[in-house]
Amino acid sequence: MITENPDLVANFEHITHLCRNSSLGKKLPSAFYIHRQGLPFLDPLIQKYEQCASKIHPHAQNATLVKFDLQQPKISYLFYPDFDLKPHPSIEKSIIINLKTKTLQNIRIYSDYDNPAILHRKETFVTPAYPLYEKFAHLTQTEEKLGLLDNSRFIGTQNQWQKLLKDHRIDFEDHFLVSPLSPSTNNLTIDRHKAALVRDELSRPVRLALEAELFTPESTFFDYGCGHGGDLERIAKKGYDSAGWDPFYRPHSPLQEADIVNLGYVINVIENVAERREALLKAYQLTRQVLIVSAQVLIRDRQRGLMAYGDGIITERNTFQKYYQQEELKAYIDQVLNVDSIPMGLGIYVVFRDPNRANSFRASRFHSYVRSPRVLLPLKKFADYQELLTPLMKFYTERGRLPVKGEYFQEEELKAEFGTFKRAFKVILQVTREEDWEAIADKRRQEILIYLALSHFSGRPTMKKLPKPLKNDIKVLFGSYQAACFLADEMLLSLRNLDLIKSLCEQSSIGIILKNGFLIHLSALESLPSLLRLFEGCASRTIGRMEMANVVKFHFRVPKISYLYYPNFEQEKYPRLKTSMQIDLRDLEVRYRDFYEQENQPILYEKEKLRGK
Repeated sequence: MITENPDLVANFEHITHLCRNSSLGKKLPSAFYIHRQGLPFLDPLIQKYEQCASKIHPHAQNATLVKFDLQQPKISYLFYPDFDLKPHPSIEKSIIINLKTKTLQNIRIYSDYDNPAILHRKETFVTPAYPLYEKFAHLTQTEEKLGLLDNSRFIGTQNQWQKLLKDHRIDFEDHFLVSPLSPSTNNLTIDRHKAALVRDELSRPVRLALEAELFTPESTFFDYGCGHGGDLERIAKKGYDSAGWDPFYRPHSPLQEADIVNLGYVINVIENVAERREALLKAYQLTRQVLIVSAQVLIRDRQRGLMAYGDGIITERNTFQKYYQQEELKAYIDQVLNVDSIPMGLGIYVVFRDPNRANSFRASRFHSYVRSPRVLLPLKKFADYQELLTPLMKFYTERGRLPVKGEYFQEEELKAEFGTFKRAFKVILQVTREEDWEAIADKRRQEILIYLALSHFSGRPTMKKLPKPLKNDIKVLFGSYQAACFLADEMLLSLRNLDLIKSLCEQSSIGIILKNGFLIHLSALESLPSLLRLFEGCASRTIGRMEMANVVKFHFRVPKISYLYYPNFEQEKYPRLKTSMQIDLRDLEVRYRDFYEQENQPILYEKEKLRGK
C-alpha cells in the first residue's frame, strides 16, 4: 500500500510496472522514454518519482526527454536542442540521477562525438496533442514505406543513418524526404506530364465503372486530366459522348459538364496540396451524376529509387507520386467534397450526386443473383398465362415480394385477367414450391439488413432518401423502416461476438477451417449466412476488395478480413499465393504482402472445398 509520502525507491517495482503499461511514451525492454511535455499526463506516482530526481540537478528540468531506467532506480535527462527543428536530432548532453543514493551520477557531453546517437520515430515520445505530432508521424510513415527503418542497425547513430540515406539517394527538406535532383530543393520543378501513361486499354477506374453499369446509353463522359486521351477515345468508340482536358496535352480543350467525370490518377501526381484540392473540387463541379476518383495506394518496390517529396515521392523520372492509404484516400475525398464516397476497388472511389442513386448502388452490392424456382407441375391455367406470369416470377425473384401499385409494367394487363397480384401468384404457387419463394424473400430481407447495418457507419439515410423500389421492399418485407433498422442494429452488435463468427464458419458446408480463420472463394460469399456477409462487408464497404482477389479469409481470433490472390487458382491443383491484403476491422488498418519473390510461397490445398459443389 502506497502511503501519502511514499518511499519512491521502495515502490520502484510498482513504478516500473506503471511505466511499462503507460499509454504514452516509448517503451523498450529496459527503459521508458517520454518528452517533457508528456510528464503531466503520466500516472501521479511516476510524476512524483521524476520530480524527486529533477530536484537533484538544476538543469534537469530543461531536458528534452526523460529516460526512466526500468532495471535500476535511475533517471536520465537527455538534451536534444533541435528536437522540433531537425527530422533526426542528435543528442547534445545527458544527466543521470541515481535515486537510490539521491545523487548526480554522471553528466556526459556529446558535442565532440564523431558519431552521436540520433532519434527516429519522434511521435512516440510525445502525446498526440503535441503541435508537431502529425508532422513527426508522417515522416515515420514515409520512412517505413521506403523501407528505411527495416534494419535497426542503420538507424541508431548519425554515421550509419547518413550512409543509408546516401545509398538510397535521399535527402531532407524540413521533415520531408526529397530527391537531391536540384541544387536548390526550394526551386525543384516537377514534370507532372511525364506521369501520364500510354495505355492499350481502358484504365481500371473507367473499366470498373462500365462493369458496375454506371453508364447508361445516354451518359456523357468527361476525363479531367486525361493525359494522352486513351480513356475518352475508347469510351467514344463505345458510343458515348466523350471529351477531356489536360493541362499539358489538351490545355485548350474546354472544361465541360458531363454525367460521368473521371479524375483518374490525377490527385496523386500533384505535389502542391492546394492545387490537388482544387483539381478534386473542379472535377466535382463538372459532374452531373457520378465522379470517379482514383489514386495510387501502394509502394510495391522499395529498391526502385523512389524518393519522398512533401507528402509523396519523387520518382527517377522527376514525377511526383502521393501514395495514399486506402482509408486515407476515402477520408480525403469525403472531407474535401463533403460526401460519403463508395469504394470500387483499391484506390478507386465513386461519388454520386443523387443520394437516392448512391443508396441504391450500395444496396445493389449485396443483392445476389437468385434463380426463379422451377416449374414442377404441368398445369393448363399456368400454361395458358405463362407469358404473362413469367415476368411476375422474375419480379418476385428480384425483389423477394410482389409488386405494389404503380411499379409493375404489365399491371393493367395482369389485373384484367386475375384481379390482383396475389391471385396471379396463387397460380404460380400451384406449379412451384412455396418454400422456394419464402427462401427468396428471406434472402432479400437479409441482404437489406446487411445494407442497413453497414449504412450505420456513414449516417444511415432517412426513409425519404431511399430509392422508391427499396422503400417498397422495406415496407412489404419488414412492415416499417424502424423495424428493419432495429434488426440491422441487432445484427451489427452480434459482430462483437467472435465466438459466434467462428461457430458460423465451422458450420459452413463449404470453405476450409484453419486454426485461426476460415477460407472461402470470393464467388461463394453470397452463400454464407448474413452475419458472415456483414462481417466481410465491414471491410469491403470502406476499403474495397483487392483487385484480382479470389479467396477471402475470415479471422475469428481478431476481427480481420484478408483478401488473397492465387493467380493460377483454376489451372493448378495446389495454387500458390501471390499477394494478400489484410484489413483490421477495429481501426481499418490495411496491410499488404507480396509473396511473388519468396522461395516458399504459401500453397493452397483442397481448393475444391472453397466453392463446394
